[in-house]
Amino acid sequence: MPTVLLADLPASIATAVRALRAGGLVAFPTETVYGLGGLALDPVHIARIFAAKGRPSSHPLIAHTDSVAGARALAHGATLGEQGELLAAAFWPGPLTLVVPRAEHVPPELTGGGPSVAIRVPAHPAALALLRALGEPLAAPSANRYQTLSPTLAEHVVRSLGDRVALVLDGGPCDAGIESTVVDVRGDVPRVLRPGALSLAALRTVCPDVVMGQDSAVERDDPRASPGLDPKHYAPRARLVVVSHEDVTSAVRNALDQGHRVGALIGKELSVMFEIPCERLEASPEKYGHELFAALHRLDDSGVDVVVVERVPDTEAWTAVRDRLTRASASSDP
Repeated sequence: MPTVLLADLPASIATAVRALRAGGLVAFPTETVYGLGGLALDPVHIARIFAAKGRPSSHPLIAHTDSVAGARALAHGATLGEQGELLAAAFWPGPLTLVVPRAEHVPPELTGGGPSVAIRVPAHPAALALLRALGEPLAAPSANRYQTLSPTLAEHVVRSLGDRVALVLDGGPCDAGIESTVVDVRGDVPRVLRPGALSLAALRTVCPDVVMGQDSAVERDDPRASPGLDPKHYAPRARLVVVSHEDVTSAVRNALDQGHRVGALIGKELSVMFEIPCERLEASPEKYGHELFAALHRLDDSGVDVVVVERVPDTEAWTAVRDRLTRASASSDP
């Protein structure tokens, strides 16, 4: 599987378009995480994405387009709705995914069999260039195996997916480092189904009544409207143990006493009195989110089997980071 640097963007994009037209999957950078791209309106391509990731076909994929007009073409009635149009005008291109009723020509395979479709316009120049050169939308979940750490570097994609991908476009580190915020705009009140790189505070500048919501379809095991809602998700190979600031040292000691290879993910101001792999992240939700997955990849690569994580603040600004750590540390047991 070749990895193409984006030093020569037009040539790289042309190579990627040829790979897609030949039936291959192409991983590409976005401002959130790397996406695994296939033709969004082609059920064969969609099936290849699910197979490459090992992901249940009942989980929807996000359709990526190069414009608001392209997004409207995937929506029922060619409209995003009043709230959706406001949010799209304010935040696209950007890390916002809108859930709207799907148009009849959108294959149900893209939407997990459900009546809605999740759409976004990415902000990364390589992603936009690829979409414009291709001339049609791309289905693009994160470019990694199902439920594992999201990729924020091209090398993360290569290690996770190997030859399941025809081509990886290497655009360097992703800016946000955490997935898009998914907002369901089908009802009177916009609902955030998955918190992400676009904050609730930013959303409220446009739609003051936006709320945190839940997709009840997950509990019923019906087709869901948003990806990323499994109780366990975004998980490293190592087991994550999330503890308070005061309990980090004792949690590390306990894990070492049990014979584990231990790493730590902590704030910069905390000292850990052990010689262990340690990642220290900035104490702001944006900077922490930018580094989170990359830091967990590095800890995984160091060979630890337990990572002690200092709990992040229980405030609205940290909702997306807290969501990722909660799912990453969840047990696989029912």
